[in-house]
Amino acid sequence: MGIGGDRGDSSAVRSPARLASASLRAMDSEELQERIGAFASWDYLFEFNGGVRTPARDRGRVNRHAQRRNHFFEPLLALFGGTLQGRRVLDLGCSAGFWALAAIDAGAEFVLGLDLSLEHLEQAELVFAAKHVDPARYRFEQADVLAHEIREEFDVVLCLGLLDHIPKPVELFERMAATGAEALVVDTAISRSRASIFEVSRLYKAADVPGDGLVLIPSRAAMADLARRVDMRCVPLALNVTHWAGMQDYRRRRRLAFICARTLHLEGLAREPAPSTLPWWVKDPRALTSV
Repeated sequence: MGIGGDRGDSSAVRSPARLASASLRAMDSEELQERIGAFASWDYLFEFNGGVRTPARDRGRVNRHAQRRNHFFEPLLALFGGTLQGRRVLDLGCSAGFWALAAIDAGAEFVLGLDLSLEHLEQAELVFAAKHVDPARYRFEQADVLAHEIREEFDVVLCLGLLDHIPKPVELFERMAATGAEALVVDTAISRSRASIFEVSRLYKAADVPGDGLVLIPSRAAMADLARRVDMRCVPLALNVTHWAGMQDYRRRRRLAFICARTLHLEGLAREPAPSTLPWWVKDPRALTSV
């Protein structure tokens, strides 16, 4: 996960998929399935022509990404009139390119995906080649979000599952705002505190994140303060979830998505109500089964 530089940056991925893009675009279904199977695991379900798909066996995770699209991606599209046509999108911590591809499908002119994991970036390259996306419309780079300078401007920044994986959320917000983006979409773990605080936590797995795994988890009020510090307003998006499989952290009010903007009109976005003063387990005792 990270932020890289221009096209000449040495951090740009030189994956087998990128180097063999021509052959990738000409490969048949059997070869594509073989290339997909060469990876140890896939976190996202991608479907291709010929019935080929990635082996996303966890149906809860598949539902999770569908529900997350309803939670933050559809509101983003609504904010821009139903399309990202002509927009430049920066996807921080892009993983296998699921949301970068969603941006392309929504009409984005260009997407830059950044991630610390080379394997994830190679998956993203394979997906985009197999989907026959014009190479001029995207780029993937291996980069550390806290160590690389932002050298390009973007209209939209996607920060999905990244803010809660780094030790410097204030610096990350400054970097995102410096892109000149009209909108920041942030999906993050949150503290249940009603005050503006950051909870100190430690990741179970820190191999693919910068630092040693010690992170700061913001409260809803802290998110508003982070946005205000870079002259943006922040809306906590409504949890319009239709099925809770794979969504336990959202159900326990430990995760939420936000859209931040300077000049865009956010009043039309459905807001998640302020949390109840009752303990979360009293309000929804069924959620205890997933703790």
